[in-house]
Parts: sequence; C-alpha cells; structure tokens
Amino acid sequence: MPTGFARTLTLLRKERGISQKQAAAALEISQALLSHYEKGIRECRLEFVVRAADYYNVSCDYLLGRTPDKSGAMLTVDDLPDGESDTRDGRSVDSMLPVLNKKLVLNATSVLFDVLKRCKHKELTAEVSAYLNLAVYTVFRSLYAANSKNPNALFSLPDTYWQPTVNGAMGIGAAHIRKIAKEAFSESKAPSMLPDALNKTYPLLASSLLNVLKNAEESVDN
Repeated sequence: MPTGFARTLTLLRKERGISQKQAAAALEISQALLSHYEKGIRECRLEFVVRAADYYNVSCDYLLGRTPDKSGAMLTVDDLPDGESDTRDGRSVDSMLPVLNKKLVLNATSVLFDVLKRCKHKELTAEVSAYLNLAVYTVFRSLYAANSKNPNALFSLPDTYWQPTVNGAMGIGAAHIRKIAKEAFSESKAPSMLPDALNKTYPLLASSLLNVLKNAEESVDN
C-alpha cells in the first residue's frame, strides 16, 4: 500500500470532524483496525479502499496518493488558469513541462499571498516574501553560473560561499515563518487550509497548490 494512504485516510476523517470510533463504525471495521490503517501498521484490502473512497466521496486514486485532486483528475497544462494564450499550439510534452510547472508555481503562490493578505500580518508577509526571494535567487544564480562567461560582478555575495549562506538564511527564514504564524494566530483565527476549504475559497487555484505540495514531497522522497 502506498505510504500516503495512511496519511490521506487520517486527513479525510479529521477533515470531516469525526472520531476514529465513528469512522470505524461507518466503514464496518473495528476502531483498532482503523487505527492500524491510519498509522500504516497494517495494509488493507482493495475492498476497503473502495469502501473508504465511497464513504469519504473521493476517488481511489486520491486515497492511494496518485493525485491530490479528490475527484481523481490529473492536471494538464490547459486546466491551469493564468491568462496565457500560448499553450495550445501543439508543442511536445517536453516543451510543455516548463509551462505547466510555471503555472503550478504561480497559482500556488497566488493562493499563499491571498491567505497572507487576509491574515493582515505585515511581519509574516515580509518573512514569506523574503524566503521566496531567496528561492528565486538560488535558482537564478545556479543557472547564471552554468555559463562561465557570465561575470560574478552581478552579485555582491562571493561565489565561494553564497550557496551555504543563502541555504542558512532560508532555514532561519522557515523557522521564523513557523514561529510568527503560530504566535500570531489562535486556532480560531488561523485560516483553514484543509483541501476542502482551499477548493471552496480558491476553486481555480487550489489544485495547483495541492499539486505543488505533492510534487515537493515526491521530490524529497526520491
């Protein structure tokens, strides 16, 4: 069974706001067995996957971690809104990948910055912006360095230590973001970022964010 199954099964139950006992009764298994499934201690049979998918009204593909879309849909570049009109010209799959990933990242960051806007917390917004600036800096400078004819004079950070310095700053920035977010919002004020809430608030963009999260975890796992 895919490693994401246990996590998704737990998330669906918590998203619905029911106890393990209630879910187990509805799924016609013992609470102990459901606990084992949710912890990944035991593997379930295919019939349980189907039953759980029906109960939570999601696809089996979603339960098994094959797609972050509850309906089981797989995103294509044409599914993602960004106002561009150059994505239907019959280019090859390889040439479409940059366009697809660009749309995913742009849509995902649009959601994040809208959440920050609604939170109305300047320090948190500044920390998130600084972190993303560092990520862009890292990618750009890595690409820039691939051509030996590009002069390092463009940058003030020396070539010998810019990368560990930026990596360290990103680690500190991530810690600051977690700390500020936790301190700034009580449970009642923190925005809900569960999949259902995201899809309701951002019907056109949430799928991009969820796909970025999935892709990031797969990249780390690989």
